[in-house]
Amino acid sequence: MQDFISPGRIVLVPGDPGYEDELAGFQTGFTQRPDAVFAARSAEDVAAAVAYAGAAGLPVGVQATGHGLPGDSEGGVLITTRRMDSVTVDARARTVRVRAGVTWRQVVEAAAPYGLAPLNGSAPGVGAVAYTLGGGLGILAREFGYAADHVRSLDVVTADGRLRHVTADGAELSDGGELFWGLLGGGANLGVVTELEIGLVPVKRLYGGALAFDGRAVDPVAALRAYEHWTATVPDALTSSFAAVPYPDVPALPPHLRGRYVVSVRVAHTGTAADGERLVAPLRGIGPVLSDSLREMPYAESRTIHSDPDFPHAYHGDSAVLSALDVDAVGELLALTGPGAPSMYVVQVNHLGGALARSRPNSVPHREGRFLVRVLGGVDGPARELLRRALATVEPWTIGRALNFAYGAAGGDGRAADGLYDPGTRKRLAGLKSQYDPANLFRRNYGGVAAVSSRG
Repeated sequence: MQDFISPGRIVLVPGDPGYEDELAGFQTGFTQRPDAVFAARSAEDVAAAVAYAGAAGLPVGVQATGHGLPGDSEGGVLITTRRMDSVTVDARARTVRVRAGVTWRQVVEAAAPYGLAPLNGSAPGVGAVAYTLGGGLGILAREFGYAADHVRSLDVVTADGRLRHVTADGAELSDGGELFWGLLGGGANLGVVTELEIGLVPVKRLYGGALAFDGRAVDPVAALRAYEHWTATVPDALTSSFAAVPYPDVPALPPHLRGRYVVSVRVAHTGTAADGERLVAPLRGIGPVLSDSLREMPYAESRTIHSDPDFPHAYHGDSAVLSALDVDAVGELLALTGPGAPSMYVVQVNHLGGALARSRPNSVPHREGRFLVRVLGGVDGPARELLRRALATVEPWTIGRALNFAYGAAGGDGRAADGLYDPGTRKRLAGLKSQYDPANLFRRNYGGVAAVSSRG
């Protein structure tokens, strides 16, 4: 290993002080025990780690914040990128350059003074690069599309240890942008992205928030039916989701949530507040409101729309991209995962369409999907089995799965990569895998994407 370690480079092995702390991340439900951890501070550090792994024949994993671990892992090389955290905004060009360890919170804060916003997701602590490589379904997605649709360039270390600058037109390469296409949607399957440049949008305020209802006082299926009808009436400038969460009765929660089964609709609209109020008015007819946080807000406060938990915890999850939302079928899913379930589950239904349906030069699949169902639950065997049964209720309408919401899906499940890509995209990605990573060095990846090379 000494050949790959320069003075000042941080490399940790089991038993070293700091090894356990370096592995810590947001997901606590899976265990990682790599043979070596390269704590990268630069693209050169990443290249050294990849070169070492290649020479030793070891698999490579990457971790920024640890939200999307693919499952338990033993051995290999882990590259942590949290120290690569610089953000550079070009207000004139409406772009931002982010390094591999940057979170969306950092990007939102850096862009806000210029009246600009990134296409971030609901959780500000998520790593911007990994999120984007998996597509990036954000809070303004129906108006602007996936985050991946706005990437201008990427710097990536491929399996040969080479740092490449990749653009859509392939100006720096001879492949006509094929690697660019594969990286955006293919996750970490083709290399380690050390930096990317991505477009910002001119949004400095929005109308958004959540309407929450007591799921014991309001029929959750009736609420979902009302939501499904309502989505057919809204413009692309409005992005929304429906959620159902049975909260435990614990003191850490606000009093109005403790022990309640809460169904809610979350909204983000870039039009005027008056238009927003008019558009959401039909939702108020669902029933008595438990809480109402809808308001006009600076974009920098958009994290409050979903108020995702910001503390590390254990979870397993998966998703289904749907051709249509059959409310009765999702009602069965809600019955399985509601207050009567043996453990806590979180269900979310995202309204797709709009700009998400437009073809772009990347490998983000299933753009024809109308809705996305996401289910989060516990990590033990019974919890996973119930989650599988829940998603089976919508199988007749399922056209695929979403890579960014396949939490822990590589944990020994032979079906880990099934449905992540349509056959054409899968075949094209397999060709890129053969070209850029023939030894399958990057096989320890989010959602089991590495299987695309051997199962294409």
